Amino acid sequence: MRIGLGYDIHRLVRGRTLYLGGIAVPWHKGELGHSDGDVLLHAVIDALLGAAAMGDIGAHFPSTDPRYKDMPSSELLVKTLEIIRNLGYTIVNLDGTIILEKPKLLSFVPEIRANIARMLGIDVSAVSIKCKTKEGLESTGREQAVEAHVAVLMD
Repeated sequence: MRIGLGYDIHRLVRGRTLYLGGIAVPWHKGELGHSDGDVLLHAVIDALLGAAAMGDIGAHFPSTDPRYKDMPSSELLVKTLEIIRNLGYTIVNLDGTIILEKPKLLSFVPEIRANIARMLGIDVSAVSIKCKTKEGLESTGREQAVEAHVAVLMD
């Protein structure tokens, strides 16, 4: 069994789409990033790579590489899954936390869970997504950023 932890944070800016778990969430701000900036999928990728002792997202998909400019994070996840599967690992379960002051995400959680399960090829019952705020504290609490933490178990 292998455990991986992933984390990501992105600044929120006007004129970008807010993507979480591959789902576009209606809001007047989105993530600033080289790819589409989906912090949840970036944390998933880091957790998977970490569990396999294969580094992090930046080692495999550097922000200096123009091939990844504005690329959907779901495509980066597909490439990561190829690495994981080629090493013989299967994903047992995933637990993720999104930290975002606004918008409230509770109504999006079922769709995010289902989308992540579909992308990972696991049952939705093996995917947990929670949403938290920072109670107005720090950059995330001041609606300047969004964060995600993810833990995965692989066999």
